[in-house]
Amino acid sequence: MSKRYAVVLAAGKGTRMKSRLYKVLHPVGGKPMVQHVVDQIKEVDVERIVTVIGHGAEKVKDQLGPEVDYVLQEEQLGTGHAVMQTEDLLGDLEGTTLVVCGDTPLISSETMEGLLCHHEKENAKVTLLTAHAEDPTGYGRVIRNEDGTVSKVVEHKDASLQEQAVQEINTGTYCFDNKLLFAALKQVTNDNVQGEYYLPDVIEIAKDLNETVAAYQTPTFEETIGINDRVALSQAEILMKKRINRQHMKNGVTIIDPQQTYIASDVQIGQDTVIYPGTVITGETKIGEECIIGPNTEIKDSQIGNETTVKQSVVHDSEVGDQVAIGPFAHIRPQSNLGNNIKVGNFVEIKKSKMDDGSKASHLSYIGDAEIGKDVNLGCGSITVNYDGKNKHLTKVEDGAFIGCNSNLVAPVTVGKNAYVAAGSTITEDVPGEALSIARARQLNKEGYVSKIQDKQNNLRGE
Repeated sequence: MSKRYAVVLAAGKGTRMKSRLYKVLHPVGGKPMVQHVVDQIKEVDVERIVTVIGHGAEKVKDQLGPEVDYVLQEEQLGTGHAVMQTEDLLGDLEGTTLVVCGDTPLISSETMEGLLCHHEKENAKVTLLTAHAEDPTGYGRVIRNEDGTVSKVVEHKDASLQEQAVQEINTGTYCFDNKLLFAALKQVTNDNVQGEYYLPDVIEIAKDLNETVAAYQTPTFEETIGINDRVALSQAEILMKKRINRQHMKNGVTIIDPQQTYIASDVQIGQDTVIYPGTVITGETKIGEECIIGPNTEIKDSQIGNETTVKQSVVHDSEVGDQVAIGPFAHIRPQSNLGNNIKVGNFVEIKKSKMDDGSKASHLSYIGDAEIGKDVNLGCGSITVNYDGKNKHLTKVEDGAFIGCNSNLVAPVTVGKNAYVAAGSTITEDVPGEALSIARARQLNKEGYVSKIQDKQNNLRGE
């Protein structure tokens, strides 16, 4: 096998997207489309990936990072011109160069590998990735010779009626013999209506040299879709969601209603987990085995252990252990860490806090900037008062403590091991271990108070 290289075309602004965000950075399946392309290329064992950048160059570089090389196409003068910008990095190398557009997020590594292998097997100088289109209107048609090699690629407007009936279309993804590619690009002209240098012109140059031009047809047309506007973006989202959900189901995850479930491309989910409708799981989330997620749940960039339930709740940038019950209507905010066998119930909000094994906050509580020990009970309405108007402060509740309902723990404060805080207390000082702390006014009952008030009001009205 010859050495392989890849060029990703990502310089276009994408004016039809009507967006301040550069086209290739629009997400599909929770990830920018150009990142999908690069991630798939990485799986086909290439020596080097060179990304051609232009509009939004720095933002594209920030997204893809240092694992790929970059060249700048300062003026967008066509696909051929874009590839020419890589000559300093690739022009002298022997091998095969794969050229892929950065706005084709659905293309898979399997298809790329099939294209590369076919190119090498046929000993071709150019190999086109083609697809069968039920409606090929607007696409360039691939006309083959009797031996299966490519006779020509003809644009729809230039095709005869017989050629227009052909349903095999050119997708814009190619393999080239690297030496031929850069030699041929020097012969490509911009003598056309757009005044641009077109990469497909290399095909005719190769044929004029009597070199083999092959074609490899992908089994699925959908993989080849290029995203040029918001309509195509939405279509790609639907297709990507279907692909992702299907793969999870094949791996042993139950998705009750795939059409009503959104799972981003980098999410990992263990076997026998059940996902209910209305669930959105994004980022680099990892969910364990035998969990129940949803309905109507949002999880982002979080780690969820085994046998955990998250119902009608939100979990962001947090870690959740095994056999935890969250919800309904709970909010786990960033930098929270929940241990094992924990209960976080109705309308409980946790922010930047740690709860150790066996603790529970069953309803109507706020736990912010806190360290909660093992087997702690936070009664209904428990609040850590963490903000003094300028700074956040830490609350510590040690193992086995019991916090009564409607208690305010005014940080910084520590409740000791196995201590009790009486319901309705506002705690402003540390509570020693094993102690009972009561911080509320003594109850006073005034007998006959209501009658006295009513008599006074009647006198004022002259009754």
